[in-house]
Amino acid sequence: MQLHVQPTGQSIGFASGDNLLDTLRQASVPISYSCSAGRCGTCRCTLIDGSLQVGSEHIDSPSQTVLACQASLTGDCTIAIPEPDEIVVHPARILKGTVESIEAPVHDVRIVRFRTNRPLSFSPGQFATLQFGPGLERPYSMASVEGDNLLEFHIRIVPGGTVSRHVANVLRPGDTARIGGPLGTSYLRRTHDGPIICVGGGTGLAPVLSITRASLEAGNRRPVHLYFGVRSEEDLYGAQTLADLQRRYPNLLVQIVVASGPAQEGHRAGLVPDAIAADWPGADDLLDFRGYVCGSPPMVDAVTAALVARGLDPSRIYADAFFTQPPIATQPA
Repeated sequence: MQLHVQPTGQSIGFASGDNLLDTLRQASVPISYSCSAGRCGTCRCTLIDGSLQVGSEHIDSPSQTVLACQASLTGDCTIAIPEPDEIVVHPARILKGTVESIEAPVHDVRIVRFRTNRPLSFSPGQFATLQFGPGLERPYSMASVEGDNLLEFHIRIVPGGTVSRHVANVLRPGDTARIGGPLGTSYLRRTHDGPIICVGGGTGLAPVLSITRASLEAGNRRPVHLYFGVRSEEDLYGAQTLADLQRRYPNLLVQIVVASGPAQEGHRAGLVPDAIAADWPGADDLLDFRGYVCGSPPMVDAVTAALVARGLDPSRIYADAFFTQPPIATQPA
């Protein structure tokens, strides 16, 4: 039996029941992976022809996306792997992190920095799970870049949120947490040599900041357009960090967009999609761009639509929607 891989053109022999990711790795096919457990979404590929088995489900629909680590080969098939020139391999690890500092830049955000017992390899824009104790685990994006002395996370304090309430009221410097990762596919595509547009809403600033810093600090001179949307001026944080980056890198253009209430001088009032529409009125203005969008699901959807309407290929928009998780139920006393 043969597995055919596009766009590399490779044909690989396999035995029925072989794991798809293992088969690809053994044949040196350039595919990204991390957790190998179906959680991070990094090893996505598309079924073109034939069929695959995922758990108890038989997959035979063309153009269906599957996670290679969760798929078994059962017969001849053809798959397509994404961006073979952008492979990233950061095997997921569990680290011990010690809280170095906690900042409260605004009322509902905490910036938590950890010193880890060993380095974490990750790509800018990826995220990790933080576990502060039993039942206290959530995913958060890294705002730092690989090689920083500390791992930085921006955590929004959600009303009724079990984990964020712990972070706001209990967590202290010197406390420890388990850090698992990296996870996620919305990472910086380093081989792209054209302009990029980064859009963050709220604590979506964290991965956008990581992507922006990594792009600029690597010496790239391509234009980097960063839009940071907040609900009001009272919710704005990180403005000084962005201003410092602008002073260091003239190819960085920052737009701070305030949704409600008056906007300070130099900021824009309104919604980020409207700001993008005003700045890029043409249907092909963003044709050569890559886009990175991080924030709440409605914001991600609206911004993605605005980018596509201006010529940005949907396959070149890398989005990370932050879903609010419901409070963890507790047993009555």
